[in-house]
Amino acid sequence: MFLLLALTFSYVHCQSTRVGFYSKTCPRVESIVHSTVQAHFKSNPTVAPRLLRMHFHDCFVQGCDASVLIDEPNIEKTTPPNLSLRGYEVIDDAKTKLDAACPGIVSCADILALAARDSIVLTNGSNWQVPIGRRDGWPALCPQNGNATRRVGLDTSSQNRFDASFFMNLRNGRGVLESDQKLWIDASTRNFVQHFMGVKGLFGLSFNVEFGRSMVKMSNISVKSSAEGEIRKLCSAIN
Repeated sequence: MFLLLALTFSYVHCQSTRVGFYSKTCPRVESIVHSTVQAHFKSNPTVAPRLLRMHFHDCFVQGCDASVLIDEPNIEKTTPPNLSLRGYEVIDDAKTKLDAACPGIVSCADILALAARDSIVLTNGSNWQVPIGRRDGWPALCPQNGNATRRVGLDTSSQNRFDASFFMNLRNGRGVLESDQKLWIDASTRNFVQHFMGVKGLFGLSFNVEFGRSMVKMSNISVKSSAEGEIRKLCSAIN
C-alpha cells in the first residue's frame, strides 16, 4: 500500500536536492550514516522498519523536514499516529557523529532519508541513490485522530525480511488490513499486485527498482530550501 501511494505522486524535480550534495562539505556523510544504522541494526534488527516508518510519517505532514523529531508539546511527534514511532536514538547518534566530522553541515532531514534507505539495504532489500540537500523544518501539527495503542505485523509471511511476499499474501487472501486486501480485490489495482508478485515489475522493472524510485519521489515531498529551514544543532529541537 505504501509503495502504491508513493507511486501516485507526480515526479517533480526538486532543485534543492541532488545526489552528492555534501561531496565537498561532508564527503563521508553516507558512510557515517550507514555505519551508524548498521551498528544499531546489529544489536536490534527492529530499527530497520522503525526508521522507514519514521521517514514516511515525517514526509506526509508538511514534507520531509524532520519535524517529526522535535521534542515539544502538542506538535507532530506527540499526535496519536506518531506516539508509536521508534528509532530516534539512531538519528541522534548519526547526527552526533556527523557534527564531529563536519559541524553544522548535514540536516536531520537528510540523515533520516539516508537512514531509511540504509535500513532497507540492511534487510537485504534494494539500494538506490538518495538526493540530499534538505533543510530541517519547524514544528508541524498533524490531525488529532487515530489510535496508536494497537500494533500488528502487516506481513504474515516474512515480517523481518524486506521482500515481495506482501503481494503474495494479498493473492492468497491473507492481507491483514482490509484496505490492503482491496488492492487485490479491486480490478484497477490488481495489476500492480500481479506485476510485483512476479519476476518483472511495472514497465519491465523489478519490485526493488520500483520501490527505490518511489522512495526518491516521497523523500522529495515539500523539501525545505535554505530560506525555509535550517540545519539543527540537535535533531530534537529547533535552533
